[in-house]
Amino acid sequence: MTHGSAAPVQTQDDFVQSIETDGIGIPDYLEKYYWWAYVRPWAVWTFERDWMINLILWGWYNPLRRMVQEAMGEKIPGRTLKISCCYGKLEPELADRVHAGGGTLDIIDVAPEQLKNSRRKTRPAFLDKVVRQFHRNSTDLGFADNSYDRALIFFLPHEQPRDIRKQTFAEAFRVVKGGGEVYVVEFAKSKWWHPLRYIWYPVLFVLEPFARDMWHHDFASWLPSGGIGCTLERKLCFGDFYQLIKITTPKK
Repeated sequence: MTHGSAAPVQTQDDFVQSIETDGIGIPDYLEKYYWWAYVRPWAVWTFERDWMINLILWGWYNPLRRMVQEAMGEKIPGRTLKISCCYGKLEPELADRVHAGGGTLDIIDVAPEQLKNSRRKTRPAFLDKVVRQFHRNSTDLGFADNSYDRALIFFLPHEQPRDIRKQTFAEAFRVVKGGGEVYVVEFAKSKWWHPLRYIWYPVLFVLEPFARDMWHHDFASWLPSGGIGCTLERKLCFGDFYQLIKITTPKK
């Protein structure tokens, strides 16, 4: 893969300083409800373990990770944007597929600790100039219109208040080219007989106060113009407990 003339590689110290002094703060809802999961340094130490992520997702982290990667393809060309970091091996594996396709992968997050962790996990791809990390809020990505071929949102919408969620999708649609794809992996409204509906949902309502929207509102209601002009392809699994949605954005 040819990248042209060599440019100075940003050191880890420079990267850390840049994301901690750029004036982008932690959103109030994130600090209030999720400080323990994403914001503090020890949160990364606690949750950056595949077995724990798999446990939290009831054994479905690996299947969901494989499912979205298969949907995106073995070789991913062009420009791909991942909106918010996530724990586990999804990002380095996605970077491998992007590298194989001769593309690039940009990863954004508003929490500095998440970006530091992402940089550590994808360091080989970063050094090869395949992956870049940006300190950005999902509601204000700061990238040019129509500058990405696709975006991936992995278990983020259920953690955001409704207005923030709608802004996130509006920004995703803005930066993804018309006819591009936005892939979303999220909770769905499970079958009535699903045991976790009665065991896990009450826990989620305490730990994830915005998650109930995933069961009480149509997914398209959070998309720009209610999803008019989009194509949504939905794949449900685990008794409809989880969903993968491929959104093809309207032609512009």
